[in-house]
Formats: sequence, C-alpha cells, structure tokens
Amino acid sequence: MYALQNLKDIVTELPRGGWLVQTSAGYIQVGAPPETIKDTMLLPESVPQIFVMPVRLFSPDKGISLSELEFPIYYNFFLKQRKTTIVATDEQARRLKRVLQESVFGPENMDLSVDAPDERTALPDLRPEMEHYRSFTFDDLFTIVPLSGGACRIGAVEIRLDENGRFRFSDAGRELADVPGSIEYRPRFDIGERLKVPYRPPLFAVTCLGPSHGFDPEDNTSGFIIWLNHRGIMVDPPVNSTEWLQDSNVNPKLIDSVIVTHCHADHDAGTFQKLLEETKVTIYTTRTIMESFLRKYSAMVDEPVDYLRRLFEFSPAAIGQPFFIHGAEFTAFYSLHSIPTIGFKMRFQDRSFVYSSDHQGDPRIHQELFQKGVLSPERYAQLCSFPWESEVIYHEAGIPPLHTTINYFASLPRKTQKKIHIYHIARKAFPAGTRLNLCRFGMEHTVNLPVAAPPFEKTYEVLSLLRHLDFLHSFTLQKAQEFMAAIEEENFKKGRYIIRKGSRGEKFYIIYSGHVAVFLEGLEKKKIYGEFEYFGEVALMTDQPTSADVIADTDVIVYSMTKDKFLNFIAGTEFEETLQRLVKNRDRESWNLLSGSRVFSRLTSYQKTWLESSLAPVTRDGEGVLAEAGRPMEKMYIIREGRVDVAANGR
Repeated sequence: MYALQNLKDIVTELPRGGWLVQTSAGYIQVGAPPETIKDTMLLPESVPQIFVMPVRLFSPDKGISLSELEFPIYYNFFLKQRKTTIVATDEQARRLKRVLQESVFGPENMDLSVDAPDERTALPDLRPEMEHYRSFTFDDLFTIVPLSGGACRIGAVEIRLDENGRFRFSDAGRELADVPGSIEYRPRFDIGERLKVPYRPPLFAVTCLGPSHGFDPEDNTSGFIIWLNHRGIMVDPPVNSTEWLQDSNVNPKLIDSVIVTHCHADHDAGTFQKLLEETKVTIYTTRTIMESFLRKYSAMVDEPVDYLRRLFEFSPAAIGQPFFIHGAEFTAFYSLHSIPTIGFKMRFQDRSFVYSSDHQGDPRIHQELFQKGVLSPERYAQLCSFPWESEVIYHEAGIPPLHTTINYFASLPRKTQKKIHIYHIARKAFPAGTRLNLCRFGMEHTVNLPVAAPPFEKTYEVLSLLRHLDFLHSFTLQKAQEFMAAIEEENFKKGRYIIRKGSRGEKFYIIYSGHVAVFLEGLEKKKIYGEFEYFGEVALMTDQPTSADVIADTDVIVYSMTKDKFLNFIAGTEFEETLQRLVKNRDRESWNLLSGSRVFSRLTSYQKTWLESSLAPVTRDGEGVLAEAGRPMEKMYIIREGRVDVAANGR
C-alpha cells in the first residue's frame, strides 16, 4: 500500500520526502523523514546503507525530524548485518549521536529513585536488563563520514554541497545528479472513513492511531487514543496523528494529554508534534523517561532543554503510585525492554484496562533472564504478575527478544484471548483461528467501552470547557463560579443562523461541539470556528450591528452568555483589554493579510483572531529604517502595502 514500487533513472524522489540516488556505491538517500524506510525496504537493493543528512535536521513547520535514522540503522545492523554510513557535518554528527544515545541505548546516567517519591516502593534495576539487550556499540552500528569543507568521498562517489544549497553527486569523475539540500516531509496515511459530523467523544473508548510497527510498509505505526470523560489522551502518538485527526473530522483540541511510554522513534515522533500545536498539553510519564525525551529532542531541534520545558505541562507518573487523568486512576510500571519503558494499569468507574507498551512478556524468557541473574527475584516476581485479570488488555506483539511473540498470546486460555487487543504487529503476521483481537486503524474502528456515568458528568464537561478557554487561565475560582452561573446551553442544527448580519449583538457564544462558519463580505477565506472557540464578543463590545452572518456548519452545541452578564463578567480583566484592542484593529483587510501570508496562513482561525488583537497599524511615508542591524528587534511587521528591502553587510 505504501511501499515504493519502482525507481526512476538515477534520482527518485521518495514519497514521504527526501531523495534516492543510484550510484556505484549503492543507494544513497538524502534526508530521512520518519518512516521513509517503508518507502525503500522493498526495493531491489533494500534500505540504503548510505545516508546524507539534509541541511536542516528538523522541520519546524511539521514538528518532525528530517534525520530519523534509528530504524534504518536497526534494519541494516540486525537484518543485513552491516553498518550504516552517515554523511554529516561535525555539528550534525554531534547532535545525531545525542539523539541516538537516548533512543538506541537509553540514558547514560540513570537514577530511578526519582521515579518513586515513596522510599518503600520497590523499583527495578533496569541497567542489567538494558545491558542484556545491548550487545553492540555506536561503532558497530554506523560510521560517520564528515562533510568536510562541504565535500566528501565514498568509494568512487563524491558528494558536494554547493553554494545554492544543493547536493551534487559525481561517480568516477562523471557528474551524476544534484538534489536539494533542504527537504520536506509529506505524510502518507489512509484516514479511513471521514466522519460525517465532528467527533464528540464518549465517556470511555479507544481509537487506534496505528496498529503496526516501524518496519511494516503496509500499515501505520502503533499508537492510540483513550477517550475518558469526553476528552482524549494520546498514548505514543505516531507521526502526523494531528493531521490525520483533522482529516477525520476530529478536533485535535479534544486531546489535552499525552502519555509517553518510551523514547523509540516509533513511539515518540508524534508527541513533539503535539507539543507545537495551538494549546498546551500535559505529558504524563516518569521523570527518567521525560528527561531522556527532552535530551533527545533538544539535540534534534538544537534548542536548550529549559526552552522545551516551556512548551508543555509535565505531570510525573511515579512508579506504583496512582495518578489521575480525566477521572481515571492510572498506575505505571516499568516494562521489560531495551530502554526505560512504562506500561500502565487504569481504572475508570467500573472498568479496568491495562497497556503493556513495548514489552517482552513471555514467562519463559523471564525465567531464563532470572536464571542468568539479569532479573532480581523481586523484578522476576513483578514481571510474572502482569494484570491479566483486567477487563480490557492492550498488548504489543512482535519479534523477540524485545517483543512478545504472537504465538505466546495464541497459547493463552480463550477466555483471556478474548480480552486481548494486539498492537505493534503486521496484519499478515496475525494468526487465524484465535480469539485475539487485532487492533484496526481509523475512527470507524473506535472501540466503545460501556461504563457507568460519573455522578458529576455534566459539571466535569463544563469545567473542562473552562480549562480550554485562554482568557480564563488567570481567573480566580470566584470568576469560574460566576461563569457557571451565567451560561446557558443552546443547540443549533446544521445550516441554522446563530447570528444574522445587521442584528444587534445580544450574546457571547462558546462552542462546546461542532463547527460554525463566519461569512463576512470581502473575506477571501471564510472563518471556521470549532470546539473551545468563541464568537459574538466584538458586537457586544461595540454596540454596533453585527457585520457578519454566523451559521452552524454542523450540528452545534454552544454555551451562551447574555450581553449584560458578559460585560459584567469581563469588566476590569485582561480579557476586556484584549477585546478592546481587537475591536480597534480588526477588519477584513487584516484577516485577508494573515490568510494570504506564507507564515500566518497555517494558523487556525482562532489563532489569527488573537494575532489581530495584538496588531497596530503603522504608516511610514517615504524611505526610512524599520530595523537596524546589531540592534534588538522590538516589533514584528506584516507588510500590508509598500516594499521593504532587507540587507546584510551591504548586500
């Protein structure tokens, strides 16, 4: 379904991004976005042995690595018994080694005591387990060929980076090809069935984001969403999960939490993307795994760890101690894997759930490792007591020694098999004739789990709404109580007018579910607002007739507040000041300017509206200096009309 079927003459552009050049030294791949191994592993010469690092190792636009070498290195070493050759600058090599240290070998220095604040908690000694799986070194896995002075040679092949940022290849003195030094990532996924209406999460359900592993060219890499109390928790989201959700008619803002189980590329690639979205999310994992994740992505994006910490909220998952997300109780445990990896048990209302994460779960393997002294008696007992009694079991499967074979699960009692949902395995490897459940990708395959409703379900929903409203972040509990007393729930069918152009503004609206469309004369691109976004505030502030029609684009549930209550609620707050700036600056020209900008067109309607609230018109007559080299930049300018010249060192 995904694999590249044929090659063009000499140079082939890879479907997910990057280039493949055929040379006398074999395939040479320029750039390595996530999962490009799925494009190359079925080619005649299989996965390339030689990789040239692109000019940029990371794409800030997509929030992903463009130099994802973990799986090509694994493939070459374990399946082809050969080393991978990496062409990189000295700086790139330094960063790549830091990334691979965390993802291949795990933390160099590790003190698990930070993961258990209670000294009585029995913590495993993961170091012997990691050493058991680590029978190789950096030097066994890959060789780095320096791009010294912008050029290097591999056999008869010479590679040069020219002044235009393109890689030029010559073979035995003959010019062979040239390809761009900067690459882009293009996602490849089947969304399944797009939902006809925006998704409204249930009380308890699980959606598979991908059922397979990093070497399967036929299916998405594993990850899933747990829906709890009408909100979502991503667990190890695969790369580009957010774009898939949007294409499936699921608002990514419904997902406000991520559980990171470990730092392998097929489990954490989508997490960093989620951190760069519109709103902050909370990450749940152990301190050990969190610090490893930060070191890895600090090297990847070339930003300090302290800067990355500001992108999200961190809630530590202490081993053996319960932590709570959306009303469910979670308990984390360390799985048996090559780097620190957690699974978790979860209880919500009257249902129990367990996720293994990547884990060697075969009792025979546990016994062998115990007899070799790799496992302590306490660790052996812990591994032998996996919570098979849970009502719903999500367990990985795969190739040993790092993963549990599917044959082991097929040997379990049928009553147990019926509870097990298998992840991390190719569809063709799933056995027939068992009671096991193979996880299936797509919103249409969401597994809904009946559960008793919590006693304060509606109150929790409204409070969850408050959590997502930016203007309430600094409000006191008293203001939140005012909000609860002032709002009313309203429902609008698709196509119904909520506000008509020319009417007097009467209410402030917050969208709980569904989408609304704003139609304003002169707009080059219509505005669409979704969950946790609001409208109607400008008309209330100006006391002028409304200038736009607002129509339910789908069935919509909103919470509304009448004019008097709204103006009283925001009086004297920072939100009132923001709205006053927005009223002063907002017009259709500013919206069109942002929508047509190469940079700002990617923003959501909501983000553009907030940016409008920060803009102030500036007019400059004739020539003059807006910003001077060597001096701090105090303002950002968006050019509405006119021309600006940018010069450096007289050029």
